[in-house]
Amino acid sequence: MEEATNTSELPDVFASPPAVVTTPCDPWPRPYYLEDDLRKVHPYHYTYNTYCKERWRGRELLDIFATEFRDRPAEYYKDAIECGKVVINGQAVASIDSIVKNGDVISHTLHRHEPPVTAQPIGIVHEDNDMIVINKPAGVPVHPAGRYNYNSIVEIMRAERGYQWNPLPCNRLDRLTSGVMFIGKHAKAAEKLSVQIQERNVKKEYIARVIGEFPEEDIVCDQPIMQISPKLGLNRARASGKDARTLFKRLAYYPSRRPRMGDAPPPDDTRTEKEKLRDSHRPWKAKSGYSIVRCLPLTGRTHQLRVHLQYLGHPIANDPIYCNQRVFGPSLAAGDASSSADEDIISRLSKMGKSEVAEAMAYHDEMMDEYNKKKAEKMTGELCEICQTPLYSDPGVHELGIYLHAKRYACADGKWAYETGLPAWALPPEGVEGPLEVEEKEDLVSLASRVEELGIGEGGSIGGKHGVPASGLEGSQNGSSKVLWVMPG
Repeated sequence: MEEATNTSELPDVFASPPAVVTTPCDPWPRPYYLEDDLRKVHPYHYTYNTYCKERWRGRELLDIFATEFRDRPAEYYKDAIECGKVVINGQAVASIDSIVKNGDVISHTLHRHEPPVTAQPIGIVHEDNDMIVINKPAGVPVHPAGRYNYNSIVEIMRAERGYQWNPLPCNRLDRLTSGVMFIGKHAKAAEKLSVQIQERNVKKEYIARVIGEFPEEDIVCDQPIMQISPKLGLNRARASGKDARTLFKRLAYYPSRRPRMGDAPPPDDTRTEKEKLRDSHRPWKAKSGYSIVRCLPLTGRTHQLRVHLQYLGHPIANDPIYCNQRVFGPSLAAGDASSSADEDIISRLSKMGKSEVAEAMAYHDEMMDEYNKKKAEKMTGELCEICQTPLYSDPGVHELGIYLHAKRYACADGKWAYETGLPAWALPPEGVEGPLEVEEKEDLVSLASRVEELGIGEGGSIGGKHGVPASGLEGSQNGSSKVLWVMPG
């Protein structure tokens, strides 16, 4: 006979497990309001919960917050830990130096202030019982991340269709990028398309607006890409990075507008000799006008198109990072795949806070007019009455996106294809003739397949550079055996 359990040794009441994964507030309806063509969110209390990441193990709690998160200064996180707003496994910690271990759940409760996003609605390209194909507005993140939560594609669509509805994104676009996205209505449909995309059975075409006159011939860039700062999300061309390959095809080139009869005379050059000398060392100033470029990524690296266009010497014209002289210097890193300047680049980018109004988002000082300088998101000097968080002004239109648009997704076997029209910034300027739509859609997809099959660009180079004309491709309108273009730098 088994020995009876001594119930006198058991406690009368068991302690409940800590509530480490429950947000204290999930307002419904979502606290949206529209103002000045922006979608805004009233501030609310929220708890972030996250398991200890591998790189956090054995590190001090304050060190993790101070080095991994940019949203608030280290002083805020120090006070939050000491006041019990940051806890581990639901319990306040002894000190800011507490060590985080594998399996720990870190919770951070705060009064959340979300940045505004565009009030432009999410366009519906196609919808059936399994899938919604949307035209994502620029400037809206897909998933809740960083400072954004309810101002995300997932949460905006949930707010429109009901609290229990669970949108399942199948592809990803950067926050600043617009264009075609697939939202699964149920897990089976989302998984089916996600597998197609992961196995590269889906061809993608993007449209970009870049500085200068892009080469007329088709260009393949196969420069590998490496992430050099996880905290800043900064990527660079690097020989030791992950394989990356993109096909580029110019759609149009629009030179700088020449003066017309009736225009006011150009202003006198008021630059000092020092400023003229400075400008003589800025290669990008010699690039006149802008080009509209079709981009076909043959791999799917983070920021691949932005990094490859920068490397080719034609960065996206309003890219706040990769077309930013204050970050990359006068050459804008054209043709640069070395690591010698990485530390300086990371340092410069990390110091570009919101107080640096124009420079934080200005690709070149001269390309930013006074209106945009005044309208950039910046600290107002005011504090939130509840949490004392510094408050920001509304972002300007130029901060809500970049000139990069996912125009077309097509199944490799031709069973389906979805696309949008050209975005407004890709249309010809007023009074100028140019393409209003992309032609030869099927040709570009088949051209991409031939690039992959032939390995064009793989190990190929001009002067040791990983950017070559896609010459010799059967069916390419601009195919030629003659070298017509040489990499910058």
